[in-house]
Amino acid sequence: MGLTAQSTGRHAADRFSERQQNHADYIVALAGNPNVGKSTVFNALTGLHQHTGNWPGKTVAGAVGHFHSHGYELNLVDLPGTYSLSTNSAEEEVARDYICSKKAHCTVVVCDATALERSLNLVLQVLEITPHVVVCLNLLDEAKKKGIHINTAHLSKQIGVPVVGTSARNGKGLDRLVQKILSVCRKEIPVHSYYCRYPPLIEEAIQDVLSHLPISEDNRFRALCLLDNDSQAVGKGEEEAAQCAARWQNSLKQNNLLPLCDTIASSIIQQAEEIYAGTVTIHTAQTDQRDRQIDRILMSRKAGIPMMLFLLGIILWITISAANVPSQLLSQFFSWAGDGIAQGLILLKTPSWLQSLLMDGIYGTLTWVVAVMLPPMAIFFPLFTLLEDFGYLPRIAFNLDHAFCKAHACGKQALTMSMGLGCNAAGVVGCRIIDSPRERMIAILTNSFVPCNGRFPTLIAIMTVFFAGLAAAPLQPAISALLLLCTLVVATCMTLLISRLLSATILHGMPSSFVMELPPYRRPQIKKVLVRSLCDRTLSVLSRAVCVAAPAGIVIWIMANITIGDATILSHCASFLDPFGRLIGLDGVILFAFLLGFPANEIVLPIILMAYLSSGTLVEYESLAALHSILTANGWNIITAVNMVILCLFHFPCSTTCLTIKKETGSFKWTALAFFLPTACGLLLCFLFTSLMRLIGFA
Repeated sequence: MGLTAQSTGRHAADRFSERQQNHADYIVALAGNPNVGKSTVFNALTGLHQHTGNWPGKTVAGAVGHFHSHGYELNLVDLPGTYSLSTNSAEEEVARDYICSKKAHCTVVVCDATALERSLNLVLQVLEITPHVVVCLNLLDEAKKKGIHINTAHLSKQIGVPVVGTSARNGKGLDRLVQKILSVCRKEIPVHSYYCRYPPLIEEAIQDVLSHLPISEDNRFRALCLLDNDSQAVGKGEEEAAQCAARWQNSLKQNNLLPLCDTIASSIIQQAEEIYAGTVTIHTAQTDQRDRQIDRILMSRKAGIPMMLFLLGIILWITISAANVPSQLLSQFFSWAGDGIAQGLILLKTPSWLQSLLMDGIYGTLTWVVAVMLPPMAIFFPLFTLLEDFGYLPRIAFNLDHAFCKAHACGKQALTMSMGLGCNAAGVVGCRIIDSPRERMIAILTNSFVPCNGRFPTLIAIMTVFFAGLAAAPLQPAISALLLLCTLVVATCMTLLISRLLSATILHGMPSSFVMELPPYRRPQIKKVLVRSLCDRTLSVLSRAVCVAAPAGIVIWIMANITIGDATILSHCASFLDPFGRLIGLDGVILFAFLLGFPANEIVLPIILMAYLSSGTLVEYESLAALHSILTANGWNIITAVNMVILCLFHFPCSTTCLTIKKETGSFKWTALAFFLPTACGLLLCFLFTSLMRLIGFA
């Protein structure tokens, strides 16, 4: 089974250009390092409200928007964040190839005003490709707070292109930025090509390679890519230039110089340092003292992990405590609305079987998914997004990096796991931020080991009924949150174990170097967090669940209402699976409910109740006491509850996640493996736990 590479950056750049053929006057590319506010600038100009986050790698694919200014229509292409045009990942290749294509009339390089020296490396590389550049110094408000002053006029004179200071979060400086963009697009600003100064031997090599490149492709950056053996940045039919580059590399070796890529990089870094020294003045000795003080607590060896668990536990407790009331109100509303719809169907003289299919099958399933999913997500996502906006998620990756390194995986996998808590499909897409294809595949295959928000209601209900039900009512949410937190710890440990297993077998290899920028702590923007989490996350996940719930409702209705002999199809299937279910401490009804819950994890528990009560529609329990009575009457005990929690944690991903895995990997084999791995682990753990209980006489 070989790794299937993602679509190359060149193809992605072509897709961008196809989307831009809408007769815009100018095309503007937006480039920059991760976490410099690039997506914030994009949102402020286009109003598309792309998801922005206070951690590196949020933009894992390009986005295209448009805006109007001074009678012109401009297309704005938000490229994935990159620290260098010598790429490490497919997403960085997208940014590099699009800039190299020169389809953009202007390239805006967004820089972090609080860390200009690092951002200047990318600016100088872009200037090797095109002089039609505007430098956007974003986060000027934060730079001012830290006592950092930047002489923008001197910087502009040094590099020969316009430099504009902005604070995109507050909308300051954006009007002037647009004016400079239009000036560059209309070629009203004189072009001064800026080229980095390399050692004489490198310059001689560049000129020699340029002489062998086609005239239409003549630029220094392509020569540098050839010298750096980055052949993907160079078109076909340039074998002679490649041979020339190889000859110069041999010459460098014979002259005992550094490896060529290091020599080129060192020259760019040196010039960035020189420009920075002559442009930036720091008035305070310690610009990040507050951040470091917070990091001493949140990232310490002793307190880092406990603080992470404490904050997650608080979020889970608030979610569990606050979700019950709105969930009941939604159920009552849907019940009232359903009565009205049913009366309308009767007036229309709809056949009784069709009424049952529409109301008990489709409508019942849809409303159950909405009533169960919406309240927890509407609470969990904003709270989790607050931590993200504050800048805490990269610290989680740092705290877990050592554990992932032991598993021969990447520390960034902690970020994709965090995204998976909301939706595993989103977590799979987020794996693009991992540079190594091997480690990216490990993260994709193991993302479903972390329970998504759709599994929380079942986990909470089972753990509250069987484990927290003996406590006083006010303590039940806290105990349920603690138990749910423990299950997440177990899921994380299993993720590490399976990651290590994969890295030792079919995806063998050592962990790659992990470098992640720790963004500054920022005050969360409450209003934007609420809008973003509710619109971009909650409604997005809910819409996907609703789309698969409707056809699932039809299948469930058919299974529960069509009889063969003296029993329904659902009963026959459950009876067929019952011997295997008993072997692992469950029953056939539970196993078949998980199979029918493939479209959406939220409907597993109501399917179980429907089968136990021989009802033709999904059943909603009136209270936890009623749920306990139904389950115990059908043979449930503590061992059954534990096995149910295990299987709920570790089973195949839902249909949406499977489709996303197929799209990301381009392989049915990897998708099948992602389906099989958690399922095999769940069934094996259930069998081992049940066998142990039987061995000691508890079952």
